[in-house]
Amino acid sequence: MTNTSTANLYQDTSLSVDERVADLIARMTLEEKAGQLTQYFYMGVAANLPEDFDIESIPVENRAFLEQPKMVDAAVAKGAAGAALFIKDAVATNRLQRLAVEESRLGIPLLFGYDVVHGLRTAFPVPIALAASWDMDIIAESQTVAAREARAVGIHWTFAPMIDIARDPRWGRIIEGSGEDPYLGAAVAAAQVRGFQGDLDDEHVLAGPKHFAGYGAARGGRDYDDAEISDSELWNVYFPPFRAAIEAGAANVMSAYMDLNGVPASANRWLLTDVLRDELGFDGFVVSDANGVRSLETQHFAKDLTDAGARAVRAGLDMEMTMFDPAYDRLPQAVADGLVTEEEIDQAVARVLRAKFRLGLFENPYVDESGTAAVLDAPEHRDLSRVAAERSFVLLKNENDALPLRAETLKSVAVIGQLADSKRDTLGPWVFDHDTEEAITIVDGLRSRLGDEVRVLHADGAGIPNRLMPSPFDGMDPTVLATADDHDDDAAIDEAVKIASAADVAVVVVGQRQNQIGEIASTATLDLPGRQLEQLQRVTATGTPVIVIVMSGRPLDLRWADENVPAILQAWYPGTRGGDAVARVLLGDVSPGGKLPFTWPRHVGQVPMIYSHYRTFQPGQQDTRYFDEPSTPLYPFGFGLSYGNFEYSDIRLDRHSIAVGDTVAVTVDVTNTSDSTADEVVQLYVHQHYGSASRPVRELKGFQRVTLAPGQTREVSFELGRSDLSYWSAATRALGQDATTFDVWIGGDSQASLSATFEVTAS
Repeated sequence: MTNTSTANLYQDTSLSVDERVADLIARMTLEEKAGQLTQYFYMGVAANLPEDFDIESIPVENRAFLEQPKMVDAAVAKGAAGAALFIKDAVATNRLQRLAVEESRLGIPLLFGYDVVHGLRTAFPVPIALAASWDMDIIAESQTVAAREARAVGIHWTFAPMIDIARDPRWGRIIEGSGEDPYLGAAVAAAQVRGFQGDLDDEHVLAGPKHFAGYGAARGGRDYDDAEISDSELWNVYFPPFRAAIEAGAANVMSAYMDLNGVPASANRWLLTDVLRDELGFDGFVVSDANGVRSLETQHFAKDLTDAGARAVRAGLDMEMTMFDPAYDRLPQAVADGLVTEEEIDQAVARVLRAKFRLGLFENPYVDESGTAAVLDAPEHRDLSRVAAERSFVLLKNENDALPLRAETLKSVAVIGQLADSKRDTLGPWVFDHDTEEAITIVDGLRSRLGDEVRVLHADGAGIPNRLMPSPFDGMDPTVLATADDHDDDAAIDEAVKIASAADVAVVVVGQRQNQIGEIASTATLDLPGRQLEQLQRVTATGTPVIVIVMSGRPLDLRWADENVPAILQAWYPGTRGGDAVARVLLGDVSPGGKLPFTWPRHVGQVPMIYSHYRTFQPGQQDTRYFDEPSTPLYPFGFGLSYGNFEYSDIRLDRHSIAVGDTVAVTVDVTNTSDSTADEVVQLYVHQHYGSASRPVRELKGFQRVTLAPGQTREVSFELGRSDLSYWSAATRALGQDATTFDVWIGGDSQASLSATFEVTAS
C-alpha cells in the first residue's frame, strides 16, 4: 500500500526506512513507545479457555498464566506491545496481528518471535551436532529450511543461533552452540545467520544470535550463574562468534541473563554499547532474555522495576522480553523521574521499527494461512534433515573395521536401549512444533534399511531416570517420556542380554534423554544415567559383537566402552530422519565424516579441558598433572574417524617469511588410501612462539571438508593473514599482530603432526 497523505507518511513506501521511522516516532505517545519496546510471552495453553471456565478452581499461583492471554490481547489492541513470542500457528498470529493493525491507534504491526533453534516442524540435528559436521553449507541450508517453515506460520524472528562458546560440558546449553573453539564457532555463527536471514525475503526470518556475552562461561557450568571472564578471553574467545554473526548481517542480538564481571549483561553499557555497537559495529536491536530486565532487581543491581527499565535502556537494551508486568511499562515514569530521556527511548524504538519496516510488515502484516501445510510437509525438508544428520555423526572408534556392517552377513540384529526407539529423544531438545510420530528412530531406520531379510529385535533394557527437577519446557511438551517408578531394571536388562546373545550383532544405544540437557539441565557428572553401563558390560560379555551408539549433546564417560567395544558412533540427537541416517551410516551407504567440536574428557574430574590451553610448565610436567588419570583427553578436539583412510603429505608454504599484515599460503596433499569414498575435514592449527602475551599451544585457523574417492589425492590450501595471526593482548589493551615465529600444523584433528614454520617480520 502506498499513501502519500501527510497524515500517514510512515505508510508511504516511496520514502526511505529512516524517513518512515522518524515520522512514526513523531506521532507516538511515550506509552506507545514503551509498548513497542515490550515483547510478551503468549501462553497458548490458556488462550482458548471457555468463557464459563471457573478460575476459582485453579490455585491462586497459577491463575496469572490463565489470564495472561487476555492481558496480552488488551495490550496489543491499545498499542502497548511491540512483539509476541511462542505462537506457532498461522491463525493465531493473524488474529493477534489484526488486533495490532486494525485496533491500535497507529496500526503498528507486531513482531512474532520463536525459538526456531534446529528446525520448526522438521527437526534437524541439534546445533552441537550441526557444528560437528564442519560443513557450513549444510548448516546454512538447514537453517534456511527452518526459516521457511517458521515464516509459513507467521514467525518473523528466531532467538537463534546460540553462539556462546562453551568449555564446560556440565553446562546443559552446550548442546545449543558450536563447542569450545572461537574460530569454528565464528564460522558456524555466520553460516546460521546466512541461513536464517538470507536477504530477509518472505521465506527468511530475523536472526537473533545469543547470549551477549559470556553465558557459556557460567561459573561451574551452572545455568544462570555469574561469569568472571578476563578481557583477553572475552576478546579472543567469546566475542569472535558475535563479530562473525554481525558481519553476516544479524538483525538482532539477545543479551545474556547473568552478571558479567559483576555487572548484569542486560544493563551493561560497556557490553551493549561500547563493545557491541561501537567496536563490533552492530546496528540492529537488542532484546533481553526472558524477564532479563525484571531480573535486574533480583540481581540486586536495580533499586526497583522503574530503575531497572531505565538502566537497561540507557545501557543499550532495546526490547524487554517478559511474561508479566514489564519493567518497560514504567518508562514514562522513569522519564518523569529523570532516570532516562525520551531521546534515549526514541533511539531504541527506532531500532525496533526499522526491523519491522525491513520485514515489510507495514505492507504485508498477515501470513497466508492456506499455504502453511505445503511448506511444513515438504518432503525435501525431511530429506535434508537426514543428510544433515549423516554429516554430523562422529565415529569415535572402529577397531578392526567393525563398521560398516554387511547386511548380507546378517540374519538378526539386537538393538538395545530406551533411546533406540524413543521418537521424542531422537528429535532432541529445543523443538516445539515437531510432529513426534513422524520421527524415525534408530530401530525404525534399521528395520526399514534391512527389510524382511534381517530380524531387528529391540529391548528397552535399563531405564534412564528422568531429571529430578523438571524443566518448564517439559510442560509444553506432552510427549516427554519418563521412566516409570516401577520399571524393573533387573528384568529389563536380562531381556536385553537374552536378545543380544542370540543376535549376530548388538547395537547398544546409550546416552541421556533429550530433557537431561539444555536449559536448566546442568549436571555434576558425565556418567551414563542409570544402569546403562552395567547393561553394556553384560551385553558385551555375551560375546556378540557390539556397536555402541551415543545419543547425547555433551561428552559422557565412555572410558569402559572405549577399552572394551570395537566401534562407537556419536549420533547426537539426530532429528526427524535421524534413524534413517544412523542406519545408512551403520550399513555403509555413507561414510561418517563429522569431527568433534569439543575436547572429550575421560571423566568429569578433568573438566574444563580444552585443546587450546596455555603452556605454563614444561611439557613433561603438563602431561603428568594427574596421578590417577592421564592428562590427555579421551578424544581430542577435531577428532573423528571414517571408513576411509587419509594420508597427509608434503606440507608447503608459498613463503617462509612475511611482513606484519601480509599473507602466507599453506598447502598440503591429502590422499584417500582406502577403497571407500569418504569425507575428511582437513584442519590447520598455528602456534605463536612469542609476543606481547603468551599464546595457546595450538589454535584452529582453517578447515575444509573434502570428499575423496579411493586413491584420490587433493591439494588443500589455506591462507593465513592479519586477522588469523592477530589477537587481543592484555599488555597493549588492543588487537594487534606481533613480529614473531609461527608453527603451523595440518591434519585430521588438533593433534596433527605434519608441520612447518614461518616468520613474521616488522613491516
